[in-house]
Amino acid sequence: MAGKKTVIELRDVRKTYQIGEVSLEVLKGVNIKIDQGDFAVIIGPSGSGKSTLMNQVGILDVPTSGAIFLEGKDISKMEESQLAQLRGRKIGFIFQQFNLIPTLTALENVTLPTIFQNVSEEKRVQKAKDLLAKVGLADRMHHKPTELSGGQQQRVAIARALVNDPDIILADEPTGNLDSTSGQQVMDLLATLHGQGGKTIILITHDIELVRYAKKIIYLKDGEVVKVKHNGVEK
Repeated sequence: MAGKKTVIELRDVRKTYQIGEVSLEVLKGVNIKIDQGDFAVIIGPSGSGKSTLMNQVGILDVPTSGAIFLEGKDISKMEESQLAQLRGRKIGFIFQQFNLIPTLTALENVTLPTIFQNVSEEKRVQKAKDLLAKVGLADRMHHKPTELSGGQQQRVAIARALVNDPDIILADEPTGNLDSTSGQQVMDLLATLHGQGGKTIILITHDIELVRYAKKIIYLKDGEVVKVKHNGVEK
């Protein structure tokens, strides 16, 4: 049986920020492989470089040195316009702060990423409605974010992340601003998307409780990967 396809690979990725005359190396030669269908959790304490790593994994930033491959293509030398197109097609983002537009309804927020797709408005709106129903918000789609609870806003954000049918869902501290019940609902939803939809999920968190959802756990400390476990076995 052939091995799974690697969808994202970081090879000796380093990221250094220049702050005045001081160079701050945040990532120190990170090597990571994420395979198709993985539910991977990248976990580390505050200051370990998780946010910087998320920006690399999500193609939101380029490394100072090293290489990043998306489905075998080296993206670290691509133009920003090419990267933007890749992000739009391949990766759906879920953020701790939800990042919903407050003046738009849930339906409008979910439909927004589809505007630049070559699909009729009718089909785009119908897909957004279907996704909001899937995340349990069929009766709230015409409400604005201020009229929704934190958990409901995060479910809108998940629907928005799915609307272009990306292969990869990248979730940055998705339960960080939620109470425990809402957080559980969001994690159960992500687990369902992974189990039933076969999505590749990459979750970035400091919450050790969330590793139970993972097939692959990547431990980050001081800008370095210190340990990787796959299906409970250390690699």
